[in-house]
Amino acid sequence: MDRVAREDVERRMGPAADKRALADALGAEELALNYYELDPGDSFGFGYHRHPDQEEVFYLVEGTATFETEDGDVAVSAGEAVRFSPGEWQLGRNAGDEPCVAIAMGAPKDARRTEMLRACPDCEGRTENTVEMADDRATLVTRCTDCGAETGRFD
Repeated sequence: MDRVAREDVERRMGPAADKRALADALGAEELALNYYELDPGDSFGFGYHRHPDQEEVFYLVEGTATFETEDGDVAVSAGEAVRFSPGEWQLGRNAGDEPCVAIAMGAPKDARRTEMLRACPDCEGRTENTVEMADDRATLVTRCTDCGAETGRFD
């Protein structure tokens, strides 16, 4: 058995107020397990995305998260869970006025590849994007793969 306290796991850079990768701290080999706190306007992911090789489940501990899906927006409230099959497009965000807390689980742990779309100011639409470390090493940057424009900054 392994045990870890959320406070003992380092925060990861990204679009959430707080994200902690609990699976690594627990030594989980087959399951990704992440703790999230989203302030109003924050999101779970860097953009509208899918994991072709991984299913994901989000369990809302407090608050409400709204997931953009191919079938429209879906609000998930505290005490509810939502599952995405491998290959399903989604982006969860806190569209409310209060913080929300969630646990995200993914299997298999290594998603191998994530496809992500973000609005590109130069291409005038959603384009495929990558995530890279900024030169200052304190920020993550998303970039359009079509034109190289920066589409977001996250610390």
